[in-house]
Amino acid sequence: MNKREMINQLSDMERKLGELYEQLGDVKGKLGNLLEENHRLSVENHHLRNRLNTTQEKEDSEDPPAKKPVKEIPGEGYDNLARLYEEGFHICNVHFGSPREDKDCLFCLEFLNKSK
Repeated sequence: MNKREMINQLSDMERKLGELYEQLGDVKGKLGNLLEENHRLSVENHHLRNRLNTTQEKEDSEDPPAKKPVKEIPGEGYDNLARLYEEGFHICNVHFGSPREDKDCLFCLEFLNKSK
């Protein structure tokens, strides 16, 4: 094997290693995205389970279902948005659908007040 063939072979190996590093970087990025999504879904799942348990405990503690006075709500769409907000999700255009983490959102509240 002459020097030229050895240089060509080393160059080829270097190119292949570069491609492998790129693939490794892509896989690493995808894994990071999956881990972030998994964490977000775990938090959301935990929040929903707590909400479900709280709702079931309230239903179990009430012998006859207590009727709460209900405000007149103008339309089914508003009712659905209000229900989503009460379940702990944003309904504003800034963070729509993401969990609220038990904090009131001024954008969501303004939207609910504006829709009445």
